[in-house]
Amino acid sequence: MVNSVADITLTKPRRARLQRLRKLRVPVAGVIVFALLLSAFLFWPRSPQDLGTGNRLVTSGVLAGWRNGDLIVLVRHEERCDRSDNPCYGPTDGLTVNGTQRAAALGSAFQTLGMERTDVLSSPTTRTAQTSLFMFGKTELSPGPLAICGDAMGEEALSHKQAGRNLMLITHSACMSDLQEALGYPHARAAEYGSAVFVQVLPDGKLKALGTMKNQEWEAALKQL
Repeated sequence: MVNSVADITLTKPRRARLQRLRKLRVPVAGVIVFALLLSAFLFWPRSPQDLGTGNRLVTSGVLAGWRNGDLIVLVRHEERCDRSDNPCYGPTDGLTVNGTQRAAALGSAFQTLGMERTDVLSSPTTRTAQTSLFMFGKTELSPGPLAICGDAMGEEALSHKQAGRNLMLITHSACMSDLQEALGYPHARAAEYGSAVFVQVLPDGKLKALGTMKNQEWEAALKQL
């Protein structure tokens, strides 16, 4: 009887501690999972690097890749008329007057880089065709009735790129998001009007995102060259 009582008095605290630990296990595990998710959110890059900062056109490899004809560049069309209160240039599915002016300025920036080794294709919509027209004075539509877009966008873009020549696609923010997601940036910020995403075609045929550039950043970036 003495032994039985002794056993009970020794095991009760032990059981109580185990029960408390079991109750704490779920909250502690939740805290750990939350901490891991927070760390991933804070340290995982949400978007490719901003090429408008410092001399990143050079340090990122964009300038060298451009001169070698190794790049695919996606450019979002300029300000669309049907989503703006600014005066329209023409039809409502096209650009605003402001959009045509900004497209011309964007084209001048790319002309400064040099367009001798670059082919330009435009998505078959009025706003993209007009953007290309005001950037470079001409428009060449991509083949097919739809924009080069979707999960297989990288492969389709590669099929239109010639060796030793850059390929520029005048396109849409959703298509730019598709490619960035495929390249490891599923939470990249949506492209602004006139923004560009620069992608390098590696020797093994794989694609690597080099960075993004907003229209308004070109003037300062080009002064660094």
